[in-house]
Amino acid sequence: MSLSFCGNDLKNSYSVEKGVLNNGCFVDALNLVPHVFLLFITFPILFIGWGSQSSKVQIHHNTWLHFPGHNMRWILTFMLLFVHVCEIAEGIVSNTEMKSNHLHLFLPAFMGFIAATTSVVYYHNIETANFPKLLLALFIYWVLAFITKIIKLWKFAEEGVGVEHLRFCITALLVVLYGLLMAVEINVIRVRKYVFFTTPQRVKPPEDLQDLGVRFLQPFVNLLSKATYWWMNPLIIGAHKRPIELKKIGKLPIAMRSLTNYLRLKDAYEEQRVRVRRCTLRRCVDQVDHQQHAEDLDRTPSIWRSMYRAFGRPILLSSTFRYMADLLGFAGPLCIFGIVKHLDNKTEEVKMNKTEDLHFGVYFMSSMELLQNTYVLAVLLFLALVLQRTFLQASYYVTIETGINLRGALLAMIYNKILRLSTSNMSMGEMTLGQINNLVAIETNQLMWFLFLCPNLWAMPVQIIMGVILLHYLLGYSALIGASVIVLLAPFQYLIATKLADTQKSTLDYSTDRLKKTTEILKGIKLLKLYAWENIFCDSVLETRGKELTSLRTFAFYTSMSIFMNAAIPIAAVLATFVTHAYFSEFRLRPAEAFASLALFHILVTPLFLLSTVVRFAVKAVVSVQKLGEFLQSEEIGEDSWRNGDMSVSLDSCKKHTVTTKAINRKQRYKMDSYEQPMRRQLRPSETEDVAVKVSDGYFTWGTNTSTLSDINIRVPTGQLTMIVGQVGCGKSSLLLAMLGEMQTLSGKVYWSKVPDCEMLHDVYIREYGTDFSQEEQSKNRYSVAYATQKSWLLNATVEDNITFGSPFNKQRYKAVIDACSLQPDIDLLPFGDQTEIGERGINLSGGQRQRICVARALYQNTNIVFLDDPFSALDIHLSDHLMQEGILKFLQDDKRTVVLVTHKLQYLIHADWIIAMKDGSVLREGTLKDIQTHDVELYEHWKTLMNRQDQELEKDTEIESQTTLERKTLRRAFYSREAKTHIDDEDEEEQEEEDEEDSLSTTTSRRSKIPWKVCWRYLSSGGFLLVFVVVTSKLAKHSVMVAIDYWLAAWTSSNFNTMEHKPIINSDHQSYVPVFIILCAAGIVLCLITSLTVEFLGLTAASNLHHNLLNKIIHAPLRFFDITPLGQILNRFSADTNIIDQHIPSTLESLTRSTLLCLSAIGVVAFVTPASLIALVPLAVAFYFIQKYFRVASRDLQDLDDSTQLPLLCHFSETAEGLTTIRAFRHEARFKQRMLELTDTNNTAYLFLSAANRWLEVRTDYLGAVIVLTAAVAAIWMSFYGLQSGLVGLGLTYALTVTNYLNWVVRNLADLEVQMAAVKKVDSFLSTESENYEGSLDVSQVPEDWPQHGEIKIQDLCVRYDPMLKPVLKHVNAFINPGQKVGICGRTGSGKSSLSLAFFNMVDVFHGKIIIDGIDICKLPLQTLRSRLSIILQDPVLFSGSIRFNLDPERTCTDDRLWEALEIAQLKNMVRSLPGGLDAVVTEGGENFSVGQRQLFCLARAFVRKSSILIMDEATASIDMATENILQKVVMTAFADRTVVTIAHLVSSILEAEQVLVFSSGILVECDSAANLLAQEDSLFSVLVRTHK
Repeated sequence: MSLSFCGNDLKNSYSVEKGVLNNGCFVDALNLVPHVFLLFITFPILFIGWGSQSSKVQIHHNTWLHFPGHNMRWILTFMLLFVHVCEIAEGIVSNTEMKSNHLHLFLPAFMGFIAATTSVVYYHNIETANFPKLLLALFIYWVLAFITKIIKLWKFAEEGVGVEHLRFCITALLVVLYGLLMAVEINVIRVRKYVFFTTPQRVKPPEDLQDLGVRFLQPFVNLLSKATYWWMNPLIIGAHKRPIELKKIGKLPIAMRSLTNYLRLKDAYEEQRVRVRRCTLRRCVDQVDHQQHAEDLDRTPSIWRSMYRAFGRPILLSSTFRYMADLLGFAGPLCIFGIVKHLDNKTEEVKMNKTEDLHFGVYFMSSMELLQNTYVLAVLLFLALVLQRTFLQASYYVTIETGINLRGALLAMIYNKILRLSTSNMSMGEMTLGQINNLVAIETNQLMWFLFLCPNLWAMPVQIIMGVILLHYLLGYSALIGASVIVLLAPFQYLIATKLADTQKSTLDYSTDRLKKTTEILKGIKLLKLYAWENIFCDSVLETRGKELTSLRTFAFYTSMSIFMNAAIPIAAVLATFVTHAYFSEFRLRPAEAFASLALFHILVTPLFLLSTVVRFAVKAVVSVQKLGEFLQSEEIGEDSWRNGDMSVSLDSCKKHTVTTKAINRKQRYKMDSYEQPMRRQLRPSETEDVAVKVSDGYFTWGTNTSTLSDINIRVPTGQLTMIVGQVGCGKSSLLLAMLGEMQTLSGKVYWSKVPDCEMLHDVYIREYGTDFSQEEQSKNRYSVAYATQKSWLLNATVEDNITFGSPFNKQRYKAVIDACSLQPDIDLLPFGDQTEIGERGINLSGGQRQRICVARALYQNTNIVFLDDPFSALDIHLSDHLMQEGILKFLQDDKRTVVLVTHKLQYLIHADWIIAMKDGSVLREGTLKDIQTHDVELYEHWKTLMNRQDQELEKDTEIESQTTLERKTLRRAFYSREAKTHIDDEDEEEQEEEDEEDSLSTTTSRRSKIPWKVCWRYLSSGGFLLVFVVVTSKLAKHSVMVAIDYWLAAWTSSNFNTMEHKPIINSDHQSYVPVFIILCAAGIVLCLITSLTVEFLGLTAASNLHHNLLNKIIHAPLRFFDITPLGQILNRFSADTNIIDQHIPSTLESLTRSTLLCLSAIGVVAFVTPASLIALVPLAVAFYFIQKYFRVASRDLQDLDDSTQLPLLCHFSETAEGLTTIRAFRHEARFKQRMLELTDTNNTAYLFLSAANRWLEVRTDYLGAVIVLTAAVAAIWMSFYGLQSGLVGLGLTYALTVTNYLNWVVRNLADLEVQMAAVKKVDSFLSTESENYEGSLDVSQVPEDWPQHGEIKIQDLCVRYDPMLKPVLKHVNAFINPGQKVGICGRTGSGKSSLSLAFFNMVDVFHGKIIIDGIDICKLPLQTLRSRLSIILQDPVLFSGSIRFNLDPERTCTDDRLWEALEIAQLKNMVRSLPGGLDAVVTEGGENFSVGQRQLFCLARAFVRKSSILIMDEATASIDMATENILQKVVMTAFADRTVVTIAHLVSSILEAEQVLVFSSGILVECDSAANLLAQEDSLFSVLVRTHK
């Protein structure tokens, strides 16, 4: 047919006799004018540009959307585009009814579509460039378009065209839309006054867009970019070249920050509180019943209502999106129904005479006629899918953003409460650290997840009801049978979900127990190897692992049942429905109904499967809110004391300085302390000027009614040293806390001295402007107290940060403090000096080192008052003296600071200006030392006795190598030879090195985007080849059967339809089809069960084997491995990595294989039904490849960022709760809140970006899926004209629909698996560790059972090193030790003493020479035999959790009498007898329930139990007191009289009685003789060592 604008089948097509406007073709041509006008005006501007300098305000994001009605314009434009599509479709279909082509039917609509697209592009460019005057072109366009459409509608009405005609309805809709767009344009002119007004409105970009740090642009971009996450493209594509770092994701917009959300939630919560109080008061007036009034007072504000008031609006918006998505979801089955039905009917269609519908000489169709066109239905299906997925992703995003905002607000609320918690709550156990950590880590996340899922609660019922109604419409009552199968099986899913949660809890308990045992093994690995007990302890771990695996099997079973139910329920429903329909329905099953109902069943299963999860989360959320409510109502620190002004330092302090929250801008960087730092204490005039703190008639308690401190009347003189002394538990520390206001005051007052005016002014200036204008050290902040607690508390920060603690860094002052606390030698040992991270997540320091850092913090602070609570408790005498002299007497006293010191060291009383002696919670005596000597002679004499005792200890202490030296030695060992660590280090560091080596970005890129196939194979092979084969076979069989079921359904329904449409059933017709259908469905259900079980159990077997191999490798690794590999790194393999392998990988693997095979089978079916669609699938496959490639890399980076930012946040909460008294004493609440807000926002930013990246992926894969559906539909319709069965068309379309659901899951699961496989890679890297050679060249049978019976030791030319890569530590050592001889080994630190002790046990590399014990070379012995025949007592006493019996004899080979004998020798018999259970008395982890001395004596008893003829003591008396050491020496001389004893001495005086002394220097044996002979030689090294140690 020839092309003609008005058509050439009518003579009057171009006639204007009846008037120009009465010619329909002319009216359509008139409608072209506005579109052409717009294109003519805008194209030059868009393509040539008007110069970027037109923007008046320079902003770094081109996302400033500031014209009013912005969103409305985008929505109206999208609607306009949709109506234009309908108009084009209507025009094309109408055109097919005409004899010649009438271009005017669809060309104006097509031009309208292009013009509408251009208008929105043009508008976006003008808006972002801030050039409103150019909007005038759009205004003119809307006016012209509105007028031309009005003319067209008016002419239609005149001609008698009405609402029954589709073209009339479309034109009417266009009139409305153009009118509304015109109104939007007028509104822009009214507000911005850019034209027709003399003074245009000046606007400023929002603060967020001026802040270069804000990178999360979702709230600021236009609707299209919002819907498709287009703004994420640079980040996701950029991640492929360079990893995403925290700096790259920047900050959150102000509206999403924790502070903003906290203020919103807090206002809502306070409103509830006020309302509850008001209601209570009102009832109180009305009621006389006081009991009822008491109950009312207990009512708490509703957190649910507060959450709804603060975050209800976005949840409603999300729910709206969800409803729209769910309703559009039903368009898929309905369109399939329409397409297949109309393809069936096409043979019967007869061309009807349509002349009665001719107006203006052209055909006007009805709405129903358009919907009967299969191509139109295919396009509608595509549009419905695109819209449905867009709305669904929008719903997900809004709920996730709201959930994150809620979590941020709750965390800030909890933190604010923690800082106000009553100390008694913490100390009396009402509120434990564990509970607080649970609130932060678990309860807030439960509420966040509930918010993510809550739109499902009200969307699901609607979805289910709609689905059932549509099924009933399609299939009648048989559909209800299928629906009832789904509904009846849903409770089972809930039951399984509940069981899963319970099993997970029990698994967690076993896992914790296993980890505890593993930690103990790793901490005591040296002892285990020396005693050859590693296998016993390994079996203990494996026993616990066995219980954990049993629990994991149950978990795997329930998981597989859940997966099975999800896969089998649709098959069961389809089976029940179609078989019922076949036997009981009057009409045959047609392809249209069959495949539409099949698609509906797939839709129905999802909400029912999710329902159990949502209900479970709802129940958890209710419990979480209850816990949160109790916490928020818990007791706070007393407000009636001098702390009256304190509580105003809350997070909302910012609010008082701003009209809106937006004023907290980037320049301030959230520095909350610069907004408000109210005075810590109410300043009261005191009676005497020289008193810093005074307590009058004080009665204080820890939360009970009985007072802990009673009748306290004390004063602390200003600028002097006050000491508080007394017995343990008499209330010294409590007195400090009472002065700080931490205890509850029953009666009495605490007064603080008044601050001089000049200092007040100085402080006010600092508070107002946030900077110190004088920077003088003399200005002391009297509102805070430098406080060092008895139990040292460190931040997870560098040493420097721990000491400066937020104060400005002053190099001179810092150095003075370091010297005063003797910290420099310790800092020198740390790998990065004072920039080394310490605390929970950093380097483990000893108690003394931790305490000195805490004291240094108190000294460094520029405060007027310093409280030191027993700072000497963990320090040796040398350090204590140095700290007292240099730190307290010199540094603090010279500065005229008021010092309150709690101590047990009475020898320092002579330095005190004022002494407070306490006894049983009250003040025994107060005054100077002279006053007490005069007035309380008895007390003074008692002190003198105690001082003499302490002096004796001092003498002993000065002889020995000090405790500090030992601490430093331990620290040095921790970092010893870390240079050889690289080959066992984490693979992350290896990757980093590779990146440094290979400059080429492309190599890095390809490596980062590669899937770790080798690791996957390693994991699968750990599961066993048979299981892998069964999994692969069953998976392929299952999906083949699933396809066969649907193919059989297509064949069955198509055969039915070959007969007449409504013919009653003839049994013989379906006799052959139904049994096969039943068999296939049954096979499908069985295979679903097999696949779900085999995948989970494959995962379980792999996890079991990997853990078993890992444990064996680690426990049999050489000692060197533990020296160079941090304990935390090894523990990570057993905790986090094992947990991922146990619980996460199997389900991810199952989900990945299922979604991949579903997509492949769907594409296979589509290709089989319509081979032509394969051509279109090629570019789609290419697009999909690039999408998943970019996403996986970005997702992994963002996942890592989310994980790495979560830990500091949780640590900050726990460290705040632990150091609450210190933070409040220092007056640093604002700074810590500030830090918490920053950490929360950082974590929320990472989580939001990860969520946005997931949406980015899902939108793109969903759109690809929609294109696949469109391709399949168009190809199927086209091929149906060439004889394709309608049943196969239905099959192809139903499968194409599933692609949309599963494409994104393929990529998501692939990304997850990639992240999780890193755990397998890390475990695998440890599996390559070389084990010790346990075999030896001698057989066990060749070694006499009583070897070594004499204890003779020959050392011949011995050379020893720790590693082949390192230098020797012992060089050519020759010595001979007679049986039963007592030998001493000494030398300076690092001379090789301990290396020799390890050489006796073959723990180091003996690369030359040999050690012969009783005639046998120890290097030839099996390690187990050698180590089990020798005994050793180590410097650090190691006990394991269990019983005393287990610690003495884990092999259970000794009788009770033998054990009691050993305890008696070690002087422990009476103590153990007094314990409940005797030998079976409990030993806690690390033996913490015994003193260090008792632990060392237990180790002695352990050595005696072994009855070995050789005992080695490796610095065994280093960390014990004098009394214990005397016992030890005595036992060695008596009980071990007949045995060879080799003592490695840290204290030379302990080996003066030795029969032979070996003196080492730099790994060489320099002297060997009796102690007496060596002492006789004055120039001998031994003599020098003895003299220097004395």
